[in-house]
Amino acid sequence: MPEILDQARTQVLGDGVGLDEAGVLAVLNLPDEHLPAALQLAHEVRMRWCGPEVEVEGIVSLKTGGCPEDCHFCSQSGLFTSPVRSVLLDIPSLVEAAKQTAKTGATEFCIVAAVRGPDARLMKQMREGVAAIKAEVDIQVAASLGMLTQEQVDDLVDMGVHRYNHNLETCRSYFPNVVTTHSWEERWETLRMVRDSGMEVCCGGILGLGETVEQRAEFAAQLAEINPHEVPLNFLNPRPGTPLGDRQVVEGKDALRAIAAFRLAMPRTILRYAGGREITLGDLGTRAGLLGGINAVIVGNYLTTLGRSANADLELLDELKMPVKALSATL
Repeated sequence: MPEILDQARTQVLGDGVGLDEAGVLAVLNLPDEHLPAALQLAHEVRMRWCGPEVEVEGIVSLKTGGCPEDCHFCSQSGLFTSPVRSVLLDIPSLVEAAKQTAKTGATEFCIVAAVRGPDARLMKQMREGVAAIKAEVDIQVAASLGMLTQEQVDDLVDMGVHRYNHNLETCRSYFPNVVTTHSWEERWETLRMVRDSGMEVCCGGILGLGETVEQRAEFAAQLAEINPHEVPLNFLNPRPGTPLGDRQVVEGKDALRAIAAFRLAMPRTILRYAGGREITLGDLGTRAGLLGGINAVIVGNYLTTLGRSANADLELLDELKMPVKALSATL
């Protein structure tokens, strides 16, 4: 057994203390023959510190496309030639999407907008949309609206939004290679305000943007520092027309190594399968990740790419005897 896994068994599984950056890097560099042991340990950590339940979430875009930022992986940027154009969803459609999400058994519905940050019109739509959903659907509402002011954070709390997603996307040292229209520090400041407000923090990113293995370890350590309630783990699904449209997909074994490493860095965090897992891992890899530290999934389609069917994911969870987390008003 590699020394890092022995250390993790004592420190992470035994004491609930996550690995530091050096430890994460050691897991990311494990040879293939030790990957099953790393995944097994990550699964034991997840079961001990998070339990067997899996949180299921659906997402919908309130505003799609036409974003002024230049995130190089994103087909919603208005600066690239990718074929996503600006669309605004009306409130009845938003409520219907929440109803359909709830029918899958999901406990979480996330409203997303492709913007640098919300303007007054979008905040008004959010207030109306959240109120309409809460009046008709028994589901938790989360939001992802870009960078916020303190006033906007307070407004979202008042609306009853219980969790806010704002991904750092990648580590601090690599971020300027991926986004130039705003800084990593601006994103960090929004996360700080959200955390201080009492809303749950959802913060993750995308692997496969061109970062080194060392930078993946740096990213895991920076996520652990902000102590998010949830980390959505995406794998780049290269989008035509974007600057990263010709990137190679992350190798399945490297993706699984990352799942184990991020779980061992953050033993108590919800680690959620998000975009790109279908092309990176396929069905067998998806199963391996669920048995290797993952304890949440986004069901159905993503914002601009297709996902697995909700039924396929729910059937897999049932087969693995992983109960879907019940809706809790205390979240």
